[in-house]
Amino acid sequence: MKSTSNASFSEGLAQRKGDHIELTSRAQTSALGVDPRFNYEPLFFTHASPEDNWECTFLNHKLHMPIWVSSMTGGTGHARTINHNLARLCGAHKLGMGLGSCRALISGHDRLEDFQVRALMGDQPLFANLGMAQLEELVLAGKLHLVHEMVKKVEATGLIIHLNPLQEWFQPEGDRYKISPLITLSRFLEDVNYPVIVKEVGQGMGPRSLKALLELPISAIEFGAFGGTNFSLLESLRGSSEEVKKPFIQVGHTAEEMVEILNSLPIGRQEFIISGGVKSVLDGYELKMKFKAPSVIGMASGFLAPALMSYEALETYYLNLKESWLTAKGVLNLKGEN
Repeated sequence: MKSTSNASFSEGLAQRKGDHIELTSRAQTSALGVDPRFNYEPLFFTHASPEDNWECTFLNHKLHMPIWVSSMTGGTGHARTINHNLARLCGAHKLGMGLGSCRALISGHDRLEDFQVRALMGDQPLFANLGMAQLEELVLAGKLHLVHEMVKKVEATGLIIHLNPLQEWFQPEGDRYKISPLITLSRFLEDVNYPVIVKEVGQGMGPRSLKALLELPISAIEFGAFGGTNFSLLESLRGSSEEVKKPFIQVGHTAEEMVEILNSLPIGRQEFIISGGVKSVLDGYELKMKFKAPSVIGMASGFLAPALMSYEALETYYLNLKESWLTAKGVLNLKGEN
Protein backbone atom coordinates (compact mmCIF):
# COMPACT_ATOMS: atom_id res chain seq x y z
CA MET A 1 0.00 0.00 0.00
CA LYS A 2 1.37 3.43 -0.97
CA SER A 3 2.13 5.87 1.80
CA THR A 4 0.21 9.15 1.93
CA SER A 5 3.40 11.10 1.16
CA ASN A 6 4.16 8.98 -1.91
CA ALA A 7 0.60 9.37 -3.12
CA SER A 8 0.75 13.14 -2.66
CA PHE A 9 4.04 13.28 -4.53
CA SER A 10 2.60 11.24 -7.40
CA GLU A 11 -0.48 13.45 -7.56
CA GLY A 12 1.67 16.58 -7.58
CA LEU A 13 3.91 15.20 -10.29
CA ALA A 14 0.94 14.24 -12.41
CA GLN A 15 -0.58 17.71 -11.99
CA ARG A 16 2.69 19.39 -12.97
CA LYS A 17 3.13 17.23 -16.04
CA GLY A 18 -0.47 17.87 -17.00
CA ASP A 19 0.14 21.63 -16.68
CA HIS A 20 3.20 21.29 -18.93
CA ILE A 21 1.17 19.59 -21.64
CA GLU A 22 -1.68 22.10 -21.39
CA LEU A 23 0.56 25.17 -21.41
CA THR A 24 3.08 24.10 -24.05
CA SER A 25 1.31 25.90 -26.87
CA ARG A 26 1.26 29.14 -24.85
CA ALA A 27 4.92 28.87 -23.85
CA GLN A 28 6.40 29.25 -27.31
CA THR A 29 9.10 31.87 -27.91
CA SER A 30 10.65 33.32 -31.03
CA ALA A 31 14.37 33.67 -31.69
CA LEU A 32 13.60 37.30 -32.45
CA GLY A 33 12.68 37.82 -28.81
CA VAL A 34 15.96 36.71 -27.26
CA ASP A 35 17.67 39.34 -25.10
CA PRO A 36 20.78 40.23 -27.13
CA ARG A 37 22.73 41.74 -24.25
CA PHE A 38 23.78 38.64 -22.36
CA ASN A 39 25.49 35.29 -22.57
CA TYR A 40 23.52 32.71 -20.60
CA GLU A 41 25.91 30.41 -18.71
CA PRO A 42 23.92 27.76 -16.78
CA LEU A 43 26.89 25.47 -16.23
CA PHE A 44 28.39 27.80 -13.59
CA PHE A 45 25.19 28.59 -11.66
CA THR A 46 23.76 27.69 -8.27
CA HIS A 47 20.39 28.93 -7.05
CA ALA A 48 20.52 31.72 -4.48
CA SER A 49 19.57 31.02 -0.88
CA PRO A 50 17.92 33.65 1.36
CA GLU A 51 21.24 34.12 3.16
CA ASP A 52 23.17 35.00 0.00
CA ASN A 53 24.10 38.61 -0.69
CA TRP A 54 26.00 40.65 -3.26
CA GLU A 55 28.03 42.69 -0.82
CA CYS A 56 29.52 46.00 -1.87
CA THR A 57 30.78 49.23 -0.35
CA PHE A 58 29.12 52.57 -1.01
CA LEU A 59 30.49 55.77 0.55
CA ASN A 60 32.42 53.72 3.13
CA HIS A 61 29.32 51.77 4.18
CA LYS A 62 28.81 48.07 3.59
CA LEU A 63 25.64 47.17 1.70
CA HIS A 64 24.37 43.62 1.33
CA MET A 65 23.17 44.39 -2.20
CA PRO A 66 24.15 47.13 -4.70
CA ILE A 67 20.67 48.65 -4.33
CA TRP A 68 19.88 52.18 -3.17
CA VAL A 69 16.40 53.31 -2.13
CA SER A 70 16.15 56.59 -3.99
CA SER A 71 14.46 59.69 -2.58
CA MET A 72 10.68 59.63 -2.86
CA THR A 73 8.50 61.67 -0.56
CA GLY A 74 8.32 64.17 2.24
CA GLY A 75 5.75 66.56 3.64
CA THR A 76 2.67 64.49 2.74
CA GLY A 77 0.25 62.43 4.82
CA HIS A 78 1.73 59.16 3.55
CA ALA A 79 5.38 60.14 3.97
CA ARG A 80 5.70 58.79 7.51
CA THR A 81 4.43 55.32 6.59
CA ILE A 82 6.55 55.13 3.43
CA ASN A 83 9.77 56.42 4.99
CA HIS A 84 9.47 54.27 8.10
CA ASN A 85 8.82 51.09 6.13
CA LEU A 86 11.70 51.82 3.77
CA ALA A 87 14.07 52.60 6.64
CA ARG A 88 13.08 49.42 8.44
CA LEU A 89 13.86 47.45 5.27
CA CYS A 90 17.24 49.16 4.88
CA GLY A 91 18.16 48.48 8.48
CA ALA A 92 17.13 44.83 8.34
CA HIS A 93 18.72 44.09 4.96
CA LYS A 94 21.70 46.46 5.06
CA LEU A 95 20.80 48.88 2.29
CA GLY A 96 21.04 52.67 1.98
CA MET A 97 18.41 55.29 1.25
CA GLY A 98 17.77 58.92 0.49
CA LEU A 99 14.89 60.76 2.11
CA GLY A 100 12.46 62.83 0.11
CA SER A 101 12.75 66.60 0.19
CA CYS A 102 13.38 67.80 3.76
CA ARG A 103 12.55 71.40 2.85
CA ALA A 104 9.86 71.56 5.54
CA LEU A 105 12.48 70.99 8.23
CA ILE A 106 14.43 74.13 7.32
CA SER A 107 11.77 76.33 8.85
CA GLY A 108 10.28 74.11 11.56
CA HIS A 109 9.69 70.74 13.17
CA ASP A 110 6.07 70.09 12.16
CA ARG A 111 6.91 67.14 9.92
CA LEU A 112 10.02 65.94 11.70
CA GLU A 113 8.50 62.55 12.54
CA ASP A 114 8.11 61.84 8.80
CA PHE A 115 11.90 61.84 8.51
CA GLN A 116 13.09 60.55 11.87
CA VAL A 117 14.02 57.03 10.81
CA ARG A 118 17.62 56.70 12.01
CA ALA A 119 16.64 54.30 14.79
CA LEU A 120 15.26 51.93 12.15
CA MET A 121 18.31 52.25 9.90
CA GLY A 122 21.05 51.45 12.38
CA ASP A 123 24.39 52.51 10.89
CA GLN A 124 23.27 52.23 7.26
CA PRO A 125 23.71 55.31 5.03
CA LEU A 126 20.78 57.72 5.30
CA PHE A 127 20.82 60.97 3.33
CA ALA A 128 18.70 64.06 3.87
CA ASN A 129 17.51 65.87 0.74
CA LEU A 130 17.15 69.51 -0.32
CA GLY A 131 16.40 71.20 -3.62
CA MET A 132 18.93 73.37 -5.43
CA ALA A 133 16.56 76.34 -5.35
CA GLN A 134 16.27 76.19 -1.56
CA LEU A 135 20.03 75.76 -1.24
CA GLU A 136 20.59 78.79 -3.45
CA GLU A 137 18.25 80.86 -1.28
CA LEU A 138 20.14 79.90 1.86
CA VAL A 139 23.54 80.48 0.24
CA LEU A 140 22.52 84.00 -0.84
CA ALA A 141 21.02 84.73 2.59
CA GLY A 142 24.13 83.50 4.41
CA LYS A 143 22.05 80.91 6.30
CA LEU A 144 23.81 77.65 5.50
CA HIS A 145 23.75 76.79 9.19
CA LEU A 146 20.06 75.94 8.69
CA VAL A 147 21.05 73.22 6.20
CA HIS A 148 23.57 71.74 8.62
CA GLU A 149 21.00 71.82 11.43
CA MET A 150 18.48 70.04 9.20
CA VAL A 151 21.00 67.27 8.45
CA LYS A 152 21.59 66.89 12.19
CA LYS A 153 17.85 66.83 12.96
CA VAL A 154 17.38 63.64 10.98
CA GLU A 155 20.75 62.18 12.03
CA ALA A 156 21.69 61.86 8.37
CA THR A 157 24.96 60.57 6.97
CA GLY A 158 24.99 63.45 4.52
CA LEU A 159 22.90 65.47 2.09
CA ILE A 160 21.42 64.90 -1.37
CA ILE A 161 20.94 68.07 -3.39
CA HIS A 162 18.39 67.58 -6.13
CA LEU A 163 18.88 69.55 -9.31
CA ASN A 164 15.54 70.28 -11.00
CA PRO A 165 15.51 73.46 -13.11
CA LEU A 166 12.94 72.19 -15.61
CA GLN A 167 10.60 70.94 -12.89
CA GLU A 168 10.76 74.36 -11.20
CA TRP A 169 10.07 76.01 -14.58
CA PHE A 170 7.04 73.81 -15.22
CA GLN A 171 5.64 74.50 -11.75
CA PRO A 172 3.62 77.74 -11.55
CA GLU A 173 4.58 77.93 -7.89
CA GLY A 174 8.12 76.79 -8.64
CA ASP A 175 11.27 78.64 -7.62
CA ARG A 176 13.58 80.32 -10.12
CA TYR A 177 17.36 79.97 -10.03
CA LYS A 178 19.05 83.36 -9.70
CA ILE A 179 22.61 82.07 -10.06
CA SER A 180 24.15 79.03 -11.70
CA PRO A 181 23.79 75.81 -9.67
CA LEU A 182 27.52 75.37 -10.16
CA ILE A 183 28.13 78.60 -8.22
CA THR A 184 25.64 77.58 -5.53
CA LEU A 185 27.30 74.19 -5.12
CA SER A 186 30.80 75.63 -5.03
CA ARG A 187 29.87 78.08 -2.28
CA PHE A 188 28.02 75.42 -0.30
CA LEU A 189 30.84 72.89 -0.49
CA GLU A 190 33.23 75.38 1.09
CA ASP A 191 31.17 75.10 4.29
CA VAL A 192 30.47 71.33 4.48
CA ASN A 193 32.04 68.52 6.50
CA TYR A 194 29.67 65.67 5.52
CA PRO A 195 29.17 63.72 2.26
CA VAL A 196 27.16 65.41 -0.49
CA ILE A 197 25.34 63.71 -3.36
CA VAL A 198 23.99 65.62 -6.36
CA LYS A 199 21.08 64.13 -8.31
CA GLU A 200 18.77 65.05 -11.17
CA VAL A 201 15.05 64.32 -11.05
CA GLY A 202 14.16 62.51 -14.25
CA GLN A 203 16.05 64.04 -17.15
CA GLY A 204 19.63 63.15 -16.33
CA MET A 205 22.70 65.25 -17.09
CA GLY A 206 24.87 65.85 -20.12
CA PRO A 207 28.67 65.74 -20.48
CA ARG A 208 29.42 69.35 -19.50
CA SER A 209 27.42 69.08 -16.28
CA LEU A 210 28.88 65.70 -15.38
CA LYS A 211 32.42 66.90 -16.05
CA ALA A 212 31.83 69.97 -13.86
CA LEU A 213 30.45 67.83 -11.03
CA LEU A 214 33.44 65.51 -11.19
CA GLU A 215 35.66 68.51 -10.54
CA LEU A 216 33.83 69.36 -7.30
CA PRO A 217 34.49 67.74 -3.90
CA ILE A 218 31.19 65.85 -3.85
CA SER A 219 30.95 62.23 -2.77
CA ALA A 220 28.50 60.86 -5.33
CA ILE A 221 26.26 61.59 -8.29
CA GLU A 222 22.80 60.09 -8.73
CA PHE A 223 21.71 59.96 -12.35
CA GLY A 224 17.95 60.56 -12.11
CA ALA A 225 18.10 59.76 -15.81
CA PHE A 226 15.46 60.11 -18.51
CA GLY A 227 13.16 57.11 -18.76
CA GLY A 228 11.86 56.82 -15.21
CA THR A 229 9.73 59.21 -13.17
CA ASN A 230 10.03 62.59 -14.90
CA PHE A 231 9.09 65.49 -12.67
CA SER A 232 8.67 67.90 -15.57
CA LEU A 233 6.04 65.54 -16.96
CA LEU A 234 4.56 65.15 -13.49
CA GLU A 235 4.09 68.92 -13.21
CA SER A 236 2.57 68.97 -16.68
CA LEU A 237 0.07 66.29 -15.61
CA ARG A 238 -0.96 68.53 -12.74
CA GLY A 239 -2.38 70.72 -15.49
CA SER A 240 -0.13 73.58 -14.59
CA SER A 241 2.02 74.13 -17.66
CA GLU A 242 1.60 75.91 -20.97
CA GLU A 243 1.53 73.89 -24.18
CA VAL A 244 4.65 75.66 -25.46
CA LYS A 245 6.71 74.14 -22.62
CA LYS A 246 5.75 70.51 -23.22
CA PRO A 247 8.48 69.63 -25.77
CA PHE A 248 11.01 70.17 -22.97
CA ILE A 249 9.63 67.07 -21.24
CA GLN A 250 11.45 64.97 -23.85
CA VAL A 251 14.85 66.60 -23.23
CA GLY A 252 17.43 64.61 -21.30
CA HIS A 253 19.86 61.72 -21.13
CA THR A 254 19.18 58.05 -20.48
CA ALA A 255 21.05 56.05 -17.85
CA GLU A 256 22.81 54.11 -20.60
CA GLU A 257 23.96 57.34 -22.23
CA MET A 258 25.19 58.69 -18.90
CA VAL A 259 27.19 55.51 -18.28
CA GLU A 260 28.82 55.95 -21.68
CA ILE A 261 29.59 59.62 -21.00
CA LEU A 262 31.10 58.91 -17.59
CA ASN A 263 33.13 55.96 -18.87
CA SER A 264 34.86 58.45 -21.17
CA LEU A 265 35.65 60.98 -18.41
CA PRO A 266 38.37 60.90 -15.75
CA ILE A 267 36.68 59.97 -12.48
CA GLY A 268 38.30 60.70 -9.15
CA ARG A 269 36.87 59.58 -5.84
CA GLN A 270 33.20 59.96 -6.69
CA GLU A 271 30.76 57.06 -6.59
CA PHE A 272 27.47 56.76 -8.45
CA ILE A 273 23.83 55.83 -8.09
CA ILE A 274 22.46 54.63 -11.43
CA SER A 275 18.78 55.56 -11.48
CA GLY A 276 16.11 56.59 -13.95
CA GLY A 277 14.62 54.26 -16.53
CA VAL A 278 15.86 51.09 -14.85
CA LYS A 279 12.71 49.14 -15.66
CA SER A 280 13.91 45.64 -14.82
CA VAL A 281 16.60 43.76 -12.95
CA LEU A 282 18.30 42.99 -16.26
CA ASP A 283 18.41 46.69 -17.18
CA GLY A 284 20.09 47.48 -13.88
CA TYR A 285 22.46 44.53 -14.12
CA GLU A 286 23.56 45.51 -17.63
CA LEU A 287 24.26 49.12 -16.61
CA LYS A 288 26.17 48.17 -13.49
CA MET A 289 28.31 45.71 -15.44
CA LYS A 290 29.04 48.31 -18.16
CA PHE A 291 29.95 51.09 -15.74
CA LYS A 292 33.64 51.28 -14.86
CA ALA A 293 33.16 53.34 -11.70
CA PRO A 294 31.86 52.19 -8.27
CA SER A 295 28.09 52.18 -8.43
CA VAL A 296 24.80 51.00 -6.99
CA ILE A 297 21.38 50.89 -8.63
CA GLY A 298 18.85 53.44 -7.37
CA MET A 299 15.19 52.51 -7.29
CA ALA A 300 12.16 54.52 -6.23
CA SER A 301 8.84 53.80 -7.95
CA GLY A 302 9.16 50.02 -7.57
CA PHE A 303 9.41 50.35 -3.79
CA LEU A 304 6.64 52.92 -3.44
CA ALA A 305 3.46 50.83 -3.72
CA PRO A 306 4.55 48.01 -1.38
CA ALA A 307 6.00 50.54 1.11
CA LEU A 308 2.62 52.23 1.27
CA MET A 309 0.82 48.90 1.65
CA SER A 310 2.73 47.34 4.57
CA TYR A 311 6.20 46.40 5.72
CA GLU A 312 5.48 42.75 4.96
CA ALA A 313 4.55 43.56 1.36
CA LEU A 314 7.68 45.69 1.00
CA GLU A 315 9.97 42.99 2.36
CA THR A 316 8.41 40.35 0.10
CA TYR A 317 8.99 42.64 -2.89
CA TYR A 318 12.60 43.23 -1.89
CA LEU A 319 13.40 39.55 -1.33
CA ASN A 320 12.05 38.71 -4.80
CA LEU A 321 14.10 41.57 -6.22
CA LYS A 322 17.23 40.38 -4.41
CA GLU A 323 16.80 36.82 -5.68
CA SER A 324 16.45 38.13 -9.24
CA TRP A 325 19.64 40.18 -8.89
CA LEU A 326 21.58 37.20 -7.57
CA THR A 327 20.22 35.04 -10.38
CA ALA A 328 21.39 37.57 -12.97
CA LYS A 329 24.83 37.74 -11.34
CA GLY A 330 25.10 33.97 -11.29
CA VAL A 331 23.94 33.03 -14.76
CA LEU A 332 24.49 36.02 -17.07
CA ASN A 333 27.56 37.73 -18.54
CA LEU A 334 27.53 40.71 -20.85
CA LYS A 335 28.31 39.68 -24.41
CA GLY A 336 31.86 40.54 -25.30
CA GLU A 337 33.08 39.67 -21.80
CA ASN A 338 34.50 36.37 -20.58
